[in-house]
Amino acid sequence: MRDLRTAARSAADLAAEHLTGVAGGPVRRPVSEADRAWLTRQPLPRDGRPLADLLDEVRDRMLPYPMGNGHPRFFGWVNSPPSPAGVLVAPLAAAMNPSCAGGDHAGVLLERTAVRWLAELVGFPHRPGAGLLTSGASMATVTALATARQRAFRDQGHDVRETGLYGHRPMALYASAEAHSCLRKAAELLGLGTRYLRTVPVDPSCRMDTGGLRRLIEADRRAGIRPFLVAASAGTVNTGAVDPLDDIAGIAREHGLWFHIDGAYGALGVLADDAAPAYAGMERADSLALDPHKWLGVPVDAGCVLFREPAGPRDAFSLVPPYLRDEDAGELGWFSEYGPEQTRPFRALRVWATIAHLGRAGIVRLVRHTTGLARTLAGMIEDADDFELLAPVVTSITAFRHRPPGLGAEGAEALNEALPAAVQRRGHAFLTGTRISGAAALRACVLHPETTPEDLPVLLDEIRAAAREITS
Repeated sequence: MRDLRTAARSAADLAAEHLTGVAGGPVRRPVSEADRAWLTRQPLPRDGRPLADLLDEVRDRMLPYPMGNGHPRFFGWVNSPPSPAGVLVAPLAAAMNPSCAGGDHAGVLLERTAVRWLAELVGFPHRPGAGLLTSGASMATVTALATARQRAFRDQGHDVRETGLYGHRPMALYASAEAHSCLRKAAELLGLGTRYLRTVPVDPSCRMDTGGLRRLIEADRRAGIRPFLVAASAGTVNTGAVDPLDDIAGIAREHGLWFHIDGAYGALGVLADDAAPAYAGMERADSLALDPHKWLGVPVDAGCVLFREPAGPRDAFSLVPPYLRDEDAGELGWFSEYGPEQTRPFRALRVWATIAHLGRAGIVRLVRHTTGLARTLAGMIEDADDFELLAPVVTSITAFRHRPPGLGAEGAEALNEALPAAVQRRGHAFLTGTRISGAAALRACVLHPETTPEDLPVLLDEIRAAAREITS
């Protein structure tokens, strides 16, 4: 234990030094060939090594090569820097090392509060038991769609857990062209198939076209296919667009569909200035996926799925073998009865610590700060003659294209495809690309609380410099 105490103090110092030094270094640096070989080709050791030696190797061979998301000029994907409170308590969760499948202990009890806090932050109605933490939005989506599938078959007098999908009438689900790929993965994993995953067109603002949704539903009904679920986005990862949730909720209710919302990244955007009207209807969803490890900065992994009613997921997942029966589990039972995971880590400690440290006021400041920067960046793009804004800024994502004067359509397409990697190689900013309406595009996602207005012109200048390197 003496060695552990000494090494733990060294690890804490190492983590603090790393976090405080990130902003002063490059956003990303290439992995040296020697360290790449060490990271990927280590032989299985015959004998163990002291804890202090392990920390030396972490310091020398791992910390120099982060993903980049801890840096204020990281504008890629939807990966936040870790919250200090989450970093602080992560070793304590590991030291306790509980399984949060169930039982009467701190990890399980605290998860009730963490889930309720998340629901309160985004204004989603919450009943005890109607939500749980997951590894991320992908597993949250699987959990939600499995629950919707179970209900749809129950309505037809079948139990899909017993009969599977064999011989049953096909069921269709609907998501927009901007929906996250986790919806397709969930449909594939659950045996629903992508053949019946309908792609709803989007309007010029990249929001789901509700007229198109109605037409697809009606066409399926005429073809003898049963519509059962529509998935909307409360902040897409491409542009941050928020679908017309209230209108979609009305269509779902009219046709008896399960209404799921992917709010993994963007649901917290409801806290931004004047944003609430864009999120009207989010509270009407049957299920809502959230990712505290995105905008909130909870260290990975920490997702969440919320349900309007707790009975649905329990009907879809509850399976308690004799060796896990617990007479003291209470009315709500175990968390493992509401999702696919049996052994579950103590995610709640990092979620609780992050929210408790920031408070609602701090979270509102974070959301408003980052959305404000995204809008500032959009204004700079509109004012420049070599950039083109591709979508309105609703959350903290700005989608745009670099279009130097005189460059034709084909040249602009090739340039914007090549730019993200070129910007990343330069190391002064981190940008990712995507495709919008079939064309190559750039996207900047602002999540870091220490990103400043002064970082934005650096990003645009890095894009210009990378473009000159490419075209030369």
